[in-house]
Amino acid sequence: MVTAADPGETRTSVWLAARPATPARRRSEAPSGLDRERITAATVRLLDSEGLARFSMRRLAAGLGVTAMSLYWYVDTKHDLLELALDSALGELRMPAGPTGPTGPAGPPGSGEAGWPGRLRTMARGYRGVLADHPWVGPLTAAYPNIGPHARAFDIALQRLLDATGLADAARTGAHLAVSQFLHGCGGPVRRAPEGDFCLALDVLIAGIEAKAATA
Repeated sequence: MVTAADPGETRTSVWLAARPATPARRRSEAPSGLDRERITAATVRLLDSEGLARFSMRRLAAGLGVTAMSLYWYVDTKHDLLELALDSALGELRMPAGPTGPTGPAGPPGSGEAGWPGRLRTMARGYRGVLADHPWVGPLTAAYPNIGPHARAFDIALQRLLDATGLADAARTGAHLAVSQFLHGCGGPVRRAPEGDFCLALDVLIAGIEAKAATA
């Protein structure tokens, strides 16, 4: 199983590491037809088809028709590439748009839900859908810092949604922790609960936030 780093190894997240510009005299040596976006998309496909345990740079390179060493023109390590793939998958989430207050507009067409409770339901179900489509996302979310652009966009959307609850200070922090733990736990791929149980647990979570907000 892939882990964030080997025992005793210290690494910097791909989102924090500065990549030096490729020297002009060596740019022509880089393999043609490759870029980070194409490699990341191929990584997502390989993880979907083979799983996290079977992922390797050699398998990825074979699928792209290049040598494994060619990939290191664009990423420094396998862990960097897994971080890129993780954030790419999170980019499939649809963020709630527009006002998120209790009287805000309804969610996506056909959702029949309005205000922050409906938007939280939409967000939670969407996150669960990503985990179902990409079972490797759950383990990588636990192994790597979630600070890529799509992960940050998700957290910003969640923060704005929680703004609409009226909670503040410790109660607001507790609500954020409860939602985050719910999504990574009950909505995760390990021993996945049936859809009905998931929705019931989500309703209980929302009812708890509403009750806390009512007494704030």
